[in-house]
Parts: sequence; C-alpha cells; structure tokens
Amino acid sequence: MNKSFDFAQAPGHLVRRAHQIAVALFMSELASEDVTPVQFALLNAVMDTPGVDQVTLANRVAFDAATSGSVIGRLETKGWVRRESDQLDRRRKLLWLTPAGYDATLQMKRSVDLVQEKILGPLNAEEAQSLLALLTKLVAGHEHHSED
Repeated sequence: MNKSFDFAQAPGHLVRRAHQIAVALFMSELASEDVTPVQFALLNAVMDTPGVDQVTLANRVAFDAATSGSVIGRLETKGWVRRESDQLDRRRKLLWLTPAGYDATLQMKRSVDLVQEKILGPLNAEEAQSLLALLTKLVAGHEHHSED
C-alpha cells in the first residue's frame, strides 16, 4: 500500500476547507464589526430568546458552555450584552441584548445574509438547496448518535 491518503476527496478535509472558507468570508464581510462567527451566533440567539441562560444559549448554538462564558464576557465588554444572576438560582446567568447590542446585531444580520449568499455562490439554486439539505441531515445524524 504505497499510495497516500486522498485528502482532496475526504469528507473531513472538505468540511474543514468549507469551514475555513465560510469563516474567511464572514471575517472579511464583518471586519469593521470586530466580531467572530461564534459571537454573532450568540448575539443572534439572545436576540431570539431574551433572558436566556448561558448554558441553554451555548447548547442552542452548539458551543461549549464553559468557553461561552468568556465569549459572553467579551460581548459584555463591548456593551452589547447584559448578564444578570437568576433570582432563583444565583449560579445561573441570564442574558439580554443591550440597545446597542440589538442595533449591532440587526446591522450584522444584513452582512451575515450576504456571507451566506457568497458561501453558496458557486452553486446553482438546486445545488445550494441540496447541499443545505445534506448538511442538515449530516449534522442531525451525528447529533442523534452523540445522544445515544
């Protein structure tokens, strides 16, 4: 067996490269906002569920709950998120967007929509729909297996 592994056709390699491309497009489009994809995902989720707790929020965006605290801290420092202890359980932290955070998130959503279009740009409409369906199925299948 002298032939090397064919990375160009390996799903793991292709997913990694697609992720690199997606992050590069995001960072380029939102450079003036100084925000990461994870930070935007957290802001967007807080916008959708004001008063959400940190652990639920981290699960909602598929991010490590322990690490999310420091990311949320950076969003607090920017003045975009307000964090308070739950009155019933002081260990539990609840989150809201500040008015500045709400405005920033709305502004970023326009740019993020453009990023999504750019990611799918090389595909026609049918291919883009198929890719999204397959990625959704792939992620759901692996999330289902991780729960077993």
